[in-house]
Amino acid sequence: MIDLFTSYGSNLLPYDGEVYYHGRFLNDPGHYLKLLLDTVPWKNDEIRIMGTIKQARRMVAWYGDSAFSYTYSGVERTAFPWSEDLMQLKEAVEDKLEETFNACLLNLYHDGSEGMGWHSDNEDMLVAGGAIASVSLGAERRFSLKHKRTKETISVKLEHGSLLVMKGETQANWLHSLPVSTVIHQPRVNLTFRKMKGVMEGGQ
Repeated sequence: MIDLFTSYGSNLLPYDGEVYYHGRFLNDPGHYLKLLLDTVPWKNDEIRIMGTIKQARRMVAWYGDSAFSYTYSGVERTAFPWSEDLMQLKEAVEDKLEETFNACLLNLYHDGSEGMGWHSDNEDMLVAGGAIASVSLGAERRFSLKHKRTKETISVKLEHGSLLVMKGETQANWLHSLPVSTVIHQPRVNLTFRKMKGVMEGGQ
């Protein structure tokens, strides 16, 4: 496993994809963390297993340019319209990366006991090869990537207020995860801005 902590702005992947870590890019991330914790209509994430819906402790919320329906893990979800604060964050990310996004999945991890297993963001509704931008607020967490064929792994610590982007062939060739940790007792909010197919503009 390779640990990367200071490779700001360069491609973290040695082959078959592009992942760029830009470090902290928000001037007042604590403001946005408190705001999102207090105002987002959080709901426990749900996963359908063998026809039964199971609830996770991790909480989520979807936002987008329109009230589109999106299904993953066998459960359908409907997006909320952008709030003023989320629109500010979206525009800041778009300006930094020179990309455009029309949807965002927000995740709330209450502490280090909540994480995310190995997966790729490759659902049919996502624009293939499109950029996925991740903003981290709160507890510093390790983000890991694993090549699907070679099993090589790379990890980076995501700082409070930082920005990471995955693009190109990353989702086709790499898995990523947020490992659990017994020493983290603070919450983390993660925003993943995405480009979805068939989402009409019209959010606030």
